Amino acid sequence: MASAFSPGSVGNVGVGFDILGHAIAGIGDIAHVRRIDEPVVRIAAIRGTVTDLPLQPERNTAGMALISLRQVAGVPFGFELSLEKGIPLGSGLGGSAASCVAALVAANALLDAPLAPEALYPCALAGEVVASGGIHGDNVGPMLLGGLVLATASRVTRVQVPAAWHAAVVHPHAVLETRRARAALQGDYALKEFVAQSANLAQVLLGCERGDADLVRAGLRDVLVEPRRAPLIAGFAAVQQAALDTGAMGASISGAGPSVFAWCETEAQARIAAEAMAAAFADAGFGSDRHLTPIAAPAAGLLP
Repeated sequence: MASAFSPGSVGNVGVGFDILGHAIAGIGDIAHVRRIDEPVVRIAAIRGTVTDLPLQPERNTAGMALISLRQVAGVPFGFELSLEKGIPLGSGLGGSAASCVAALVAANALLDAPLAPEALYPCALAGEVVASGGIHGDNVGPMLLGGLVLATASRVTRVQVPAAWHAAVVHPHAVLETRRARAALQGDYALKEFVAQSANLAQVLLGCERGDADLVRAGLRDVLVEPRRAPLIAGFAAVQQAALDTGAMGASISGAGPSVFAWCETEAQARIAAEAMAAAFADAGFGSDRHLTPIAAPAAGLLP
């Protein structure tokens, strides 16, 4: 038997739709996995914040990830999985991804020759498809490697970020299904929007690597996706402005929403931003949960 914890994540980070994300320390899912003689994957139980998830492995992100792992590793045995959900679904905190990454890390420890975290990435993508209907690694990538990650269809790369930089992530007590949020993105886009978004992404990545907060502040503005998803989140404009008014480098939608994140240069600034954001959500009629995390947060790992 092996058990693993996977953190949540901030997907997209505003300017990096489907390719950029960072881990969130503290909140996450736990998976318990044991080897079984049958060459199958079984899901024995799902407990925690969400329990009405499919027990059929092909319809479950964690189950599908383990099916993929069996194929990649070429093992004759199977896995039995139990999940403890700590992240609510439809929160924009990477709930579906955390389950499959925790399951992979636990099951990987049971292999005779465990794989490197990067080698688990394709298996995690196979699991994430079940929830979102598309292949994107901006949630599973940072969960596997920790910190801020650039995640393409075939590669995950850690992006250096100053240790002092923190994020405030505020989750209103509301649900926004990923598929609905993705549907809001249908339609035409102007070329100038892509150019502006590319410039912003470049500034954020370069600012992170250089530790240049002014570059990040100039670039952390989503002109492509946020305008189309913001109407789905009650009070978003006020929450975003509340974060910016405290001096945050930038603020936008976490993943598909409705959670909102703000990047700050220190933990103390992130705490102030989180309080202001929560107050703005309260004005919109929503209670909320606040999470403070280093942007360079730890990756998923085994539990004792």
